[in-house]
Amino acid sequence: MTFEEMKQQMATGQGFIAALDQSGGSTPKALRGYGVEDSEWSGEEEMFGQIHKMRCRIINSPSFGSGKVIGAILFERTMEGCSDDGTPIPALLAQRGVVPFLKVDQGMHEAENGAQLMKDMPRLAEMCARARELGVFGTKMRSVIHDANKEGVRNNIAQQMDFGLEILDHGLVPILEPEVSLQSETRAEAEAMLLDAALEQLDRVPDGQQVMWKLTIPAEANAYSALIEHPKVLRVVALSGGYSREDACRELAKNNGMIASFSRALLQELRVGMDDAEFDRVLGNAINSIADASC
Repeated sequence: MTFEEMKQQMATGQGFIAALDQSGGSTPKALRGYGVEDSEWSGEEEMFGQIHKMRCRIINSPSFGSGKVIGAILFERTMEGCSDDGTPIPALLAQRGVVPFLKVDQGMHEAENGAQLMKDMPRLAEMCARARELGVFGTKMRSVIHDANKEGVRNNIAQQMDFGLEILDHGLVPILEPEVSLQSETRAEAEAMLLDAALEQLDRVPDGQQVMWKLTIPAEANAYSALIEHPKVLRVVALSGGYSREDACRELAKNNGMIASFSRALLQELRVGMDDAEFDRVLGNAINSIADASC
């Protein structure tokens, strides 16, 4: 796929974005959920080898190429990896009709003013250049909002846009992900503040360019309609945020124009011990339910 073909798929594609970007801190938990115990690997290299096997199995499954997965977010090591036949993962995804994205954030600071901002990204230019070389379309970076603190929310969204504009300058489309915690006691108020700050920050995006947003499914259905309809927004996608797949799909379906970008909710029933047919059946059922909720 060309860059323009990928952009068109992101703008109008019917389906969802798979989040396959678990990083070092979340990888052991993801592996345990998959049925790979900590005793089965030793050290970071073996750990990433195990998660790479899982991701390759998912990407190569027939159901993953059904057309319902329109994009996939990758961890840097996954982007740099290959399938068993030697095909680079971004190229394999493109061959299967899936637009590749790269997770670029390097973790978050402790909370301040009710929000966790991202750590600095000294390698951002290098990562973007490499991503473009490998045919990646865009990036994703996550920060978290815990409370309806106006200063914290505004700082969080401004930082997302600061990095987003830098990523646009490198020729990639950024997914801005300021997650509002589902555990927040002021969630609805925080989401209203997020919307106001996001609309304000979109004025900084140059005419003719677009960003994407990855947001917690809002407490109030269709709360993000103004973002979805904004000319400088390519697509608004939803994170599952700790919901089960059933709950996430139910809540997402209430929101017109918002599609899924789920991780745990996509992978929660997959197990390493399944034979290929069972693995694909379980994955296909998950893909179908998430795609239906993304209509």
